[in-house]
Amino acid sequence: MSKVVRLHVYGGPEALVLEEAEPIPPGRGELQVRHTAIGLNYIDVYDRTGLYPMELPGSLGREAAGIVIALGRGVKGFRVGDRVAYVYTVPGAYAEVRNVPAARVVKVPAGISDLQAAALMLKGLTAQYLVRRTYPVRRGDPILVHAAAGGVGLILCQWARALGAKVIGVVGSEAKAELARKNGCRHTLISGRDELVPSVKRLTKGEGVAVVYDSVGKDTFMESLDCLRPLGMMVTYGNASGPPPLINPLELSKRGSLFLTRPTLFNYIATREALVAAAKELFAMVKSRKVRIRIGQTYPLAEVAQAHRDLEARRTTGSTVLLP
Repeated sequence: MSKVVRLHVYGGPEALVLEEAEPIPPGRGELQVRHTAIGLNYIDVYDRTGLYPMELPGSLGREAAGIVIALGRGVKGFRVGDRVAYVYTVPGAYAEVRNVPAARVVKVPAGISDLQAAALMLKGLTAQYLVRRTYPVRRGDPILVHAAAGGVGLILCQWARALGAKVIGVVGSEAKAELARKNGCRHTLISGRDELVPSVKRLTKGEGVAVVYDSVGKDTFMESLDCLRPLGMMVTYGNASGPPPLINPLELSKRGSLFLTRPTLFNYIATREALVAAAKELFAMVKSRKVRIRIGQTYPLAEVAQAHRDLEARRTTGSTVLLP
């Protein structure tokens, strides 16, 4: 038998129930993976609450690392014992054992730990596409990153700094500001204390930033637009405070012909080739130590409800990993 966290009804963290289940053999094209580390992400909260509807009962979790323990028919390029990691559109990583399509799995190279790999696949690949593809950050670009001390934020800020950007990070406390400064931020602003728009204008000598990376949503969206320079890009990629407000396209033209996009990772890694190429670049950045993966906290899988409470209360920093 194997343990799995199941969700029978949408709700708060208390809706997450640890149960036992008998793993089924992997199907054609699938790998069976025994998880050693499972990534926790804010998208898991969206799944749990029903913001992103799923079939119930179901499980949560989009990323994990582990060991291949069985191969389905037709699988090539993998063998039992391989260290692997994945991020997958279908939730279900909150389990000791899971079957995953081999096309969605990558091998973990030496020099990358299981905890790092579990924290890298969703958050790291998100940072990769944000700074390399959605808005290709260039040397000298002033950029604004919300939740700069979070899992994606810490990776994104380090990567942007390595590309030569001038990173302004927004965080929730002085402790988080110190962490962000150690991980790529040239300047930090504390939400609720520092006025966002005047501060950004001051730090950029009135120009505004080239791009805003905003995972907060409703509470920051309009102010973020006002931080952009003409022809700047607003990248809204999360809804931690709720969905952003509806916006008239004329608001973009009034602020200087701005660009607005709402990307998602799975469009950027839709093909096997795109996934492998992005993961290769990500792993190389980590191995070069230009990007360091900070595991801020770990929880036993049985304590997943508390992990969700801490994440929603913004008590976490860096990446959070569940241990089966």
